[in-house]
Amino acid sequence: MNTPKHPRLFTPLELGALRLKHRVIMAPLTRSRSVQPDSIPNDLMVEYYTQRVSDGGLIISEASQLSLPTRGCYGAPGLYSGAQVEGWKKVIDAVHRKGGHMFAQLWHPGRFSHTTITGGALPVSASVDPSYWQNPSRLVSTPIGWMQPSPHRALQTPEIPGVVEEFCKAVERAKEAGFDGVEVHAGNGYLIDQFLQDGSNKRIDDYGGSIDSRTRLLFEIVSAVVSAWEANRVGVRVTPSGTFNAMSDSDPEALHAHIAEGLNRFGLAYLHIIEPRMSGGELIHEGQTHIASQRLRGIFRGKIIANGGFEPNMAESAIADGAVDAVAFGRYFISNPDLTRRIREGYPLANYDRDTFYTFDARGYTDYPLYNEFVVA
Repeated sequence: MNTPKHPRLFTPLELGALRLKHRVIMAPLTRSRSVQPDSIPNDLMVEYYTQRVSDGGLIISEASQLSLPTRGCYGAPGLYSGAQVEGWKKVIDAVHRKGGHMFAQLWHPGRFSHTTITGGALPVSASVDPSYWQNPSRLVSTPIGWMQPSPHRALQTPEIPGVVEEFCKAVERAKEAGFDGVEVHAGNGYLIDQFLQDGSNKRIDDYGGSIDSRTRLLFEIVSAVVSAWEANRVGVRVTPSGTFNAMSDSDPEALHAHIAEGLNRFGLAYLHIIEPRMSGGELIHEGQTHIASQRLRGIFRGKIIANGGFEPNMAESAIADGAVDAVAFGRYFISNPDLTRRIREGYPLANYDRDTFYTFDARGYTDYPLYNEFVVA
């Protein structure tokens, strides 16, 4: 076998309960192809994930919605019905047949939502901020196109245990579907992040004010999820100093240091860090290195997956300098179904088409060619 062009990316890795053969992870990518109106994974999704799986590799699923009232994107799949579980089983069975592993990302969008996709329920958040839904540049995918978010309300304190329970129910369904683990999405300005950051959290109860209080919801959710499954099958995703989705914090370094230290007690499979050079899918700090991963490496005692604007050479260097254990690629997995092979062999990477990221058919989804087919074409 030829020596890999990026050898550190192709060394084995123990990641919680998994034994990976390489460190090229497929990041969670919302692609909006599930069957509507019931958010059921379909055969097109089976084909998409089957194209991108590699022997001994890990795929983290696109964000899975926890319930009808907490949906945040038209076309995104769910993990709250038996039909959705059956749809996911087909996806996961196909991934496992090719020797791959798959985690489900659990997602509560909070205020990033619209009543046309929640069955009429108002979106919820840590606090109310009218400027959020009034901004015409902020858009949510709905059955009638991209629209500004609906006005949201603040979660009442007695409602919070119900949110925790929704995550636990999703864990049980993920186990039933055959996933190898779950990832709690605590970043990118969604509900948990809305509680974490003081730009969006103005509460005066036990979930607002100090860093200890603002991180309470995250730790309650993680504790419950770990109780519902083994800790070594649970990961957490965060966005230190992230500004996507109108987020801000007065001391983001102190906040995420506290998060990383607090997560140590759970014995998680990994901490998944999105570097602040990215805002959503946009690179906003050209030339910035993996600063968040480097900072939190000195605090978090488990495995770290880094994500956000990585090229293969950058990923190799991040592993070489000890800042991360694996790298999750997003956009390149969209346009390169055989990305793992291309990185291993040093083949060129195909460009992606942003116009098809959140559309609803096979174009720009399952029609990207493998490298051999690309060369012939």
